[in-house]
Amino acid sequence: MSQDKRLLSALEQHRGSLSPGDGASLEITDPQVMQGSSLTLRCGRRRMSLNRVLSSTRRSLRLKVRSCVSCVSKAGIERSVSVEEKKPEQDSARYPVQFFFEYLVVVSLKNSGAMYEPQIAYQFPKRENLIRSQKEEEESLLKAIPLFCFPDGNTWAPLTEYESETFSFVLTNIHGSRKFGYCRRLLPRGGGPRLPEVFCIISCLGCFGLFSKILDEVEKRRQISMAMIYPFMQGLREAAFPAPGKTVSIKSFIPESGTEIINLTRPSDSRLEHVDFSSLFNNLSEENVIAVFASLLLERRVIFLAEELSILSQCIHAVAALVYPFTWQHTYIPVLPKVMLDIVCSPTPFVVGIPRQFREELNELPIEECLMVDLQPGVFLQKVGDEHDILPHKLYKELLNSLQSQRKTCQSSQELNDMVTNAFVLFFVKVVGHYSDHLKRSRNETTFQERPFRKSVPSKSIRRFLKIFMATQMFSLFVQELEGPFCSQEGFFEKKIKEYRENRTKVK
Repeated sequence: MSQDKRLLSALEQHRGSLSPGDGASLEITDPQVMQGSSLTLRCGRRRMSLNRVLSSTRRSLRLKVRSCVSCVSKAGIERSVSVEEKKPEQDSARYPVQFFFEYLVVVSLKNSGAMYEPQIAYQFPKRENLIRSQKEEEESLLKAIPLFCFPDGNTWAPLTEYESETFSFVLTNIHGSRKFGYCRRLLPRGGGPRLPEVFCIISCLGCFGLFSKILDEVEKRRQISMAMIYPFMQGLREAAFPAPGKTVSIKSFIPESGTEIINLTRPSDSRLEHVDFSSLFNNLSEENVIAVFASLLLERRVIFLAEELSILSQCIHAVAALVYPFTWQHTYIPVLPKVMLDIVCSPTPFVVGIPRQFREELNELPIEECLMVDLQPGVFLQKVGDEHDILPHKLYKELLNSLQSQRKTCQSSQELNDMVTNAFVLFFVKVVGHYSDHLKRSRNETTFQERPFRKSVPSKSIRRFLKIFMATQMFSLFVQELEGPFCSQEGFFEKKIKEYRENRTKVK
């Protein structure tokens, strides 16, 4: 069977939950179409060939992203004002009441002859009285989830020991609505060999750290009894999701321990609540992190390999966060299921994570020029060759020196997050921080003057970089946000621009 037919066959099985990415590639999710969710390969009422879909998605990006830009990027990063920049009384207006999750799904492995297949063993809550469209959406979602809970194939065998791991994925429908899947794969309590199972929380909210803590509580109760999980999840479902920096308390009863109060605090900085840079910098050197960052800015194809799903998930979310205040607009699949491995044959930009056990299958595929990163031990297996020369040399050295010198002083993951964010944001401040000087405003519209914007930069190397960078989809979206109605408030990036300009004035 040809590659296109194998891919189309695999995708057709999940077409209700997958779709061509709205960014020049087949978005099959964070793990299931990070960007389009209906991988049915259609255009209106017409079916389209794979090649035609791939060529058309890039052209359609500008129209599609305009309707789903809002403030949240694909990595769960908000390009809006953080909680520290808002007055307390404005919290309720800016953060309407949201609920923690939509579903808790338990996915287990069922024997289907010569292999095990992942299937949903339990769903909470069971939704009733759904209209037809809601029912179809739910069915599509539930069909997609098992594939991403066990993306590393169906070669499992009963185990006596297994270290639980946490990873996440994102499903995005064709309207731009996102659902995050937070997974804890563990070995259930018992004696003798047994198969692992996955507890997956589906939520519209991106906050990896907070949901990891929730999964800790789920795992603790699972080791006592399955019956202990659902009262806790029901209490969580009835609680309102807190605004950034706020805490919600959940009461939960555990035999022999009594009633426990579980405090769940949302990070104050909503831009980074789905990101932790520790894993990325523990597995890659500063030079290689910058090389990956530069490749993303030119919207190239990047493949990550690792043994552990948690490392793949965490590192790819972190990499996507590095491009703030821009957002990655193409295929984004932190953990790519084996059945969808042919996605790496796409000629369009992508960022995907692949379990290292599929390295042999990967080598047999006709992959176009890309950057292939083995996170363990942190080396490049394949590269274009110019990764360290993409950024303006002076800014590259400043960024590298900043990361290398300041990283040694970081005593916690929060300090590392702040340091890394500030270092990369400062790079963008120096490159595009003068954008507001080239916004031409009239009564009814705002227009960004691209040519004067680039020519006003005195550095030739930065101008050369901008000429390439300004042709990317992420820069195009950035401009659309500037020209749209959602950019009236001063956000984190604008705050850093102001600080940089004030500091330069003081030095002079």
